[in-house]
Amino acid sequence: MFRPDELFDLTQTAHADLFADCQYAWDALKKLKAYCEARTQGVPKPAERPGVFLGPGVIIGEGTVIEEGAMIKGPAIIGRNCEIRHNAYIRDYVIIGDNCVLGNACEFKHSLLFNGGTVPHFSYVGDSILGYKAHLGAGVKISNVKLMPGNVGVAIDGVSRDTGLRKFGALLGDHTDIGCNSVLNPGTIIGRGSVVYPNTNWRGVLPPDRIAKNVAPQEIVVRRSREH
Repeated sequence: MFRPDELFDLTQTAHADLFADCQYAWDALKKLKAYCEARTQGVPKPAERPGVFLGPGVIIGEGTVIEEGAMIKGPAIIGRNCEIRHNAYIRDYVIIGDNCVLGNACEFKHSLLFNGGTVPHFSYVGDSILGYKAHLGAGVKISNVKLMPGNVGVAIDGVSRDTGLRKFGALLGDHTDIGCNSVLNPGTIIGRGSVVYPNTNWRGVLPPDRIAKNVAPQEIVVRRSREH
C-alpha cells in the first residue's frame, strides 16, 4: 500500500504526472517544489479580492471562493469550485484539487490535496498528500518533523526504510477520515477507507478499511455538592 496507485485514484487529480516514476507515494513530495515552480513561473497575478493576500505564482481555478482574511503566499495551484475560508493560510508549494474545502485557521505547506479534500477547521497540514475525499476533523495536526535528528522512516515488513525526507507528514489514502484533535506523527500512512478516532495520537501505517480506536479509559465518579 505504498505505491501511489495503492493509496490514490490518480484520475482524481489534474497533477497525476507528479507521481510518474515514483516507487513510493512519498517520492512525489521530493518533486513538488520543482513541479509547482515550473507551472506557476510567469503566470499573471490573479485579480485582487477584497481582504485576501495573493502572492506571486498563484493559480486559482474557476468558481473558487476565497473569503476575506485568507493568505495565499504561493507558489500555489488551486483547483475549481473550492472554498477557501476566512483566515486560511496557504504557504509555498501547495496544490489543491477541485471541490476542496480549506477552513478557518488552517495552515497548509508543501502539500497536495486530491479532489474533494476537506480540511475545514483549525488544522495543520505540512509535507503531506491527502487523497480523494480525505477528511480531517476539527483540530487535526499532521506533524512533519521528527524531534530527533535524521530523516523520517516508514516501517515496511517490520523494517524501517529511510524515505529520504527530513520533513514528511502523512499520506492519507482516498476516503480516509481523521477524527477531531488527532495528531498524526511524521511518516504516517493511512490506507484507503480507514478511520482514525478523535483524540488519537497515531504513528505508523494503518492498512486500508480499518478503524483506529482511541480506547483510553474514562473514570466516572459521583459529583459531590459544594457548600457556598
